[in-house]
Amino acid sequence: MTNLIILPILIPLITGAILIFLNQRITAQRVVSTISSICTIIAAWFIIQKVRTEGVQSLNVSSWDAPFGITLVSDMFSALLVLTTSIVAFICLIYSFKSIGQEREKYYYYAVFNFLIVGVNGAFTTGDIFNLFVFFEVMLMSSYVLLVLGGTKIQLRESIKYLLVNVISSALFVIAVAYLYSVVGTLNMAHISSRINEISVNGMPGILTVIAVMFLIVFGLKGAIFPLYFWMPGSYYAPPAPVLALFGALLTKVGVYSITRTYTLFFYHDMDTFGLLSILAILSIVFGVIGAIAYWDMKNIIIYNIIVAVGVILYGVSVMNTASISGAVYYLVHDMIIKAALFLLIGMVISITGTSNLRKISGLINRYPGLGWTFFIAALALAGIPPLSGFVGKLLIVQGGFEGESFIGAFIILMSSLLVLFSVMKIFINGFWGKDRNYGLEEKAPVKRLLIAPVMLVVISALYGIGSESVLPYISQAAETLLDPNIYINAVLKE
Repeated sequence: MTNLIILPILIPLITGAILIFLNQRITAQRVVSTISSICTIIAAWFIIQKVRTEGVQSLNVSSWDAPFGITLVSDMFSALLVLTTSIVAFICLIYSFKSIGQEREKYYYYAVFNFLIVGVNGAFTTGDIFNLFVFFEVMLMSSYVLLVLGGTKIQLRESIKYLLVNVISSALFVIAVAYLYSVVGTLNMAHISSRINEISVNGMPGILTVIAVMFLIVFGLKGAIFPLYFWMPGSYYAPPAPVLALFGALLTKVGVYSITRTYTLFFYHDMDTFGLLSILAILSIVFGVIGAIAYWDMKNIIIYNIIVAVGVILYGVSVMNTASISGAVYYLVHDMIIKAALFLLIGMVISITGTSNLRKISGLINRYPGLGWTFFIAALALAGIPPLSGFVGKLLIVQGGFEGESFIGAFIILMSSLLVLFSVMKIFINGFWGKDRNYGLEEKAPVKRLLIAPVMLVVISALYGIGSESVLPYISQAAETLLDPNIYINAVLKE
């Protein structure tokens, strides 16, 4: 048992509380937030090393032994996501300093920013299904504030839709947890798995299949899987670039993580639910690609590529073999990094041109070659061009698909890579090449300072791909825990 795993939750929580009292002192807020983010990254790194050497770590809060008390659990899967979240948050924070504006900074932007990270890291770390709901709500309440902060017309309009969808999904979440508790009599995730294993000796009961589908609906709404992604293009279109980068990189991935965790830990006895997940994942890829190639708005193109990535990851989870699960974990980390980079780069383009409509933009590479080529590398990484990070994850997922004789899904992923490349190259060719235009906003956009953040993310993504051999032992350990629930159960219940 180690207290270390609570630090990525505790540090931003304390920071957010402190920043509430510094709302008029912008410089102090920036300094405190930066120090806090760096400390969170360091803590997350030490957690990964501890899990690597000693295995799954658990912490029984207030010394109530599992399954009776609240438990925090950090296996390699959750530890990797906590580290990635902390890095993405730090870089979005740096970008915010020169882009978010003082009118938002004075109205608790940095405090709410930290509370959002509390919710995300807490969701990745909790070992209790009800506390997963609690951390979801912390994350969602923070996202409501970040979405509406600034009070523009589009923000206010889209926040109503976003709020309604998430209130409904939260109600369904509580109902699903209540049904699950009525069947297994516990909320501890390791204990739930153990109880389900006991009552599923002769096949999983029908009520558990119903609960599995309910969880898929709840987490599918939050993770934007087909057909539950209808709310996302509008809601994610509204906020400013650093908030959009946070949402695109982190919020949907919490939904993906939750599906992965519950299905591999609770419902692995029922292959029919994995079949349903596979179908929805493939449809997410197809409809996401259609949206990405249909739009001429840069934000919408990348937003629909989020749906494609969600489909690719969950397809890997649904195949449920070593290669596909390893690929899903690898690709999940990659997508968090590269989506944040792309949204920040698009935010820069909008700050220069005043629009996200590709038909009104051209020739940017003449004045901003650094911005253009950084976007080009990020686009290649998103599409999965070797040796960048997107290639390794997709390769493993496709390999897993062929090993599991799921040939249609593997083929669709290969084809989607070409169409994803087409969609982002459309931005590069139309926005950065062609006739140079005068937009009149260039002097107001601190391009060189803003570029630091996305360049950092693109460099991390490139190193993640080129250094994949060094990373794969960590990915394999994460996959091993997902494929063998007993590792997780024994570490938590000390059996």
